[in-house]
Amino acid sequence: MKRTHLPLNALRVFDAAARHLSFTRAADELAVTPAAVGQQIRALEDLLGVVLFRRTSKGLELTDEAAAGLEPLRTGFLHFEDAVRAMQAGQASHVFTIAAPRDVFAAWLAPRLAAYREANPEVRYVIVDGETADFTEANLDLAVRWAEGPGDLEGVPLAPPLSVVVGEGPWISWPGDPAPAGADDPDAPPVHVADAGQALSAARSGLGRARVPHLLAAALPPDATVVRSEPEEVRRGYWLVAPLPQWRQKKVKALVAALTG
Repeated sequence: MKRTHLPLNALRVFDAAARHLSFTRAADELAVTPAAVGQQIRALEDLLGVVLFRRTSKGLELTDEAAAGLEPLRTGFLHFEDAVRAMQAGQASHVFTIAAPRDVFAAWLAPRLAAYREANPEVRYVIVDGETADFTEANLDLAVRWAEGPGDLEGVPLAPPLSVVVGEGPWISWPGDPAPAGADDPDAPPVHVADAGQALSAARSGLGRARVPHLLAAALPPDATVVRSEPEEVRRGYWLVAPLPQWRQKKVKALVAALTG
């Protein structure tokens, strides 16, 4: 018999009926009717071509054929339970693998992860650099992405999608803001950096002005020497995302709640 055709539900009913030697008590355990138990047993007998139970004046008895298969069947169910526990081990684990851009990690994520670990000392982190790390290849639990939304993943925004202009002078460009509005000079911005964190550092150092996510700028200490504009709404923001299976894990739910609460 092919594995895909194994009558697992009927075998589960047979195991319960064999333990109780009663369709009624088996039905109570399985939260079904005695008639449903009898139907499953008859279907299993038809499939196997053997009789599993006989009725006597004392009640139900197992046939020799049923007794011969009962021990390996119960061993198989124990292996199923072991398999389920093994698959749930990742959910019970206290190790989190998280992908995040370096600038977001330094300015926003790291302090919050530290606070979570202080409250949960058993927690361990593996931090992966980059917004595009593959969840399967990197075995990620969560990722921080700069995007307009979660896309095909589950996710929550880390903050409202706002930007702020920091500094004065020529525009500083970065991949998330490659052509800043208001750059009147026909030439390209004289300073180009790799990410928003570098753009923010360049602006604070006097290299020019940069439009950066408000989430990063707000994490900086007040600096009277650096000009900041009022926040304005933008299309993209930082999102905490994961595929649905990871998103449903208890450990991930707890961490997401702590980071966004």
